[in-house]
Amino acid sequence: MRLIPGSLSRTLSTRWVFYVVSMLAANGIGALFVLTFIRYGLPVSPGPGLIVRDPVSELVLAIYLGFASVAIIGSAIVMLRFAIRWYVRGGPPTRREQIMAVRGPLIQSFVYLALWLIGGTLFVILIGREMPELMSTTAVTAALAGVVTFGFTYLLGERIMRPVAARALSDGNVDPRIAPSVRLRMAIGLVSGTLVPAIGITLLSFTQLSTHAYAPRSFAWSVLLVAIAMILAALVTTVLLAGQVSTPLRQLTRAVTEAQRGDDAQVEVYDGSEVGLLQVGFNQMMADSAERRVLRQLFGQHVGEDVARQALQFGTELGGETRFVAVLFVDMVGSTAVVSTKRPADVVAMLNQFFNIVIGVVKRHGGFVNKFVGDEALAIFGAPLYRADAPTAALSAARELRAELEAMPEISVGIGVSSGTVVAGNIGSEERFEYTVIGDPVNEAARLTELAKSRPGSILASSYTVYFAGEEEQEYWELGELVALRGRTKLTQLAWPRPPGQDGDSSGHDDQQEPNESGIDAEMR
Repeated sequence: MRLIPGSLSRTLSTRWVFYVVSMLAANGIGALFVLTFIRYGLPVSPGPGLIVRDPVSELVLAIYLGFASVAIIGSAIVMLRFAIRWYVRGGPPTRREQIMAVRGPLIQSFVYLALWLIGGTLFVILIGREMPELMSTTAVTAALAGVVTFGFTYLLGERIMRPVAARALSDGNVDPRIAPSVRLRMAIGLVSGTLVPAIGITLLSFTQLSTHAYAPRSFAWSVLLVAIAMILAALVTTVLLAGQVSTPLRQLTRAVTEAQRGDDAQVEVYDGSEVGLLQVGFNQMMADSAERRVLRQLFGQHVGEDVARQALQFGTELGGETRFVAVLFVDMVGSTAVVSTKRPADVVAMLNQFFNIVIGVVKRHGGFVNKFVGDEALAIFGAPLYRADAPTAALSAARELRAELEAMPEISVGIGVSSGTVVAGNIGSEERFEYTVIGDPVNEAARLTELAKSRPGSILASSYTVYFAGEEEQEYWELGELVALRGRTKLTQLAWPRPPGQDGDSSGHDDQQEPNESGIDAEMR
């Protein structure tokens, strides 16, 4: 058996002592009010001295008051026993332990009501032995005071034991049937704080109007005493009821504000009624939101932000659409030799640095890194998000990528750029699919990359791509020969970046604007 944690033990013992003292005080104040009202508040006073003068009656009354105090403490011990057993055992509470933690104050308030019923009956009998004329008045006063005490002790007890209920509801499942509803609590507050005192005033007034048995001055003092009790009861019950509604609303308001700032907000669950369901619902909503945020982040990291955003906005389904795109393919030269001479951890670090540069450059130019295959990367411009300047962006990204990779002198790469019409969409099955592009430009970019590995500058593009690029980007490229790329029957006219410092208006500039017709014709065919 493990010991109760110090903080929990202190909270439990402090709350329990405060609860017992409060319940004894509340019932004592109720009994004192009954005695005071009968002795001084009735329009027809029983006269000076004690109300109960017989020694036997006094002894019986004292014994019962002691018994009631023991019953109040004993019922609290029962609730404490369940809480201690749960805390010592650890883990979520059983349903019975959860009920005692949440519904305990209401159950004990019914115990107090039963004690008032028994005590009131006994008190009426004792009064009747000496002053029969006060029996009916005493019975009504005791009954009304018992109802007020019942409502007050429940609302106060629920507030005092809230931390224990919060722990029970947080560690277990919230069942709205184990706690009084908000409507029932409001009804208890209305009855005990307003309706019952109002009934007392009404009975006094009805008796005065029907019998004229009370002197006006005595009647006024009686009504004033009951009115004061009514004001105090209404004030206390209103404060307790308002706290049951306003406190969770304030917590939810703060939590919503924190959530709007992007924080992971949670509220304490301390109620099993509709309020508790609202608290649990908010916490579950925030947990689901955090999970979706993580999944969205992971989804975006795996498939790309643009693909993730499009999937979240429009959903995912198999199939694709025809798009005009530009394709950038980059491959590391001699990676097999590099892997054989380095430790695996160093190889992974090098590849991560390499791909980090690739991703950064492609992202800055509005592209989408579609996939990594070993030491190769395929980037798409124009899908999934359409852009009219896809060739311009791809060519500019290729030049910048070559410059960025100079920071890694230990590797060399080949970069190929192509453009054309492809089918872009989700390929695979319902259980597993990925967003990709399929078409001749992808194959052409891969073949250009192979060829670029053995060419100065390590970058090759198709003249078709340069032709559809913007005029400013065309200034950086010059056209070359027609070649037959591996696995392709169509001829491809090559293009590569113009050497730095070369005048863009020198001979061959016209070719930049209007590529070799035979090359274009071959590409179009």
